[in-house]
Amino acid sequence: MILIGASGHAKVIIDILEKSGEPVDYLVDANADIYTLSGKKVVPQNQYESKASDELILSIGANAIRKRLSALFNTKYGKAIHPSAISASNTTIGEGTVVMAGVVINPDTHIGRHCIINTAASIDHDCQIADFVHISPNATLCGTISIGEGTHVGAGATIIPNLNIGKWATIGAGAAVIADVPDYAVVVGNPARIIKYNEPKT
Repeated sequence: MILIGASGHAKVIIDILEKSGEPVDYLVDANADIYTLSGKKVVPQNQYESKASDELILSIGANAIRKRLSALFNTKYGKAIHPSAISASNTTIGEGTVVMAGVVINPDTHIGRHCIINTAASIDHDCQIADFVHISPNATLCGTISIGEGTHVGAGATIIPNLNIGKWATIGAGAAVIADVPDYAVVVGNPARIIKYNEPKT
């Protein structure tokens, strides 16, 4: 297993993989001044050429950067799922996704590619989470919620059932979302309100 990105996020993924019996071989990073992370060797990105036999995880927190990098490497992507995470048997989790400690994912939920489901997040039944989404620590998604590509749900946010959250939106930390959120919107507060819009992603 090779991690792309020598960051704090990578430290968590290393721990998850080691606890799951899947040790990390080394990391790759664009910063040539980083040589090691959590005892693992870091290789400069300009010296790394992906091979079909490699298995990668993009260990970078920024959703847009994970999307950009996902198209660069001609190889397969692994997953990192903490042993303490609880996931229903009919849940699907896409390649490259990381599920951290204490997460609960309930039945008939689909989680896309290269997502981050962070510490102690709760995702209830029949949720649809698109690619490159980040669900932050202690966030709560109630049942039958749709989350669009690249959206970031902040720490401790709560989204009530049966809502559609657009792509590349931002849900602020602690927000209480009680209505649909359009693409690119930034919402904060209780109840959550739109304060601005993110720049569209290409």
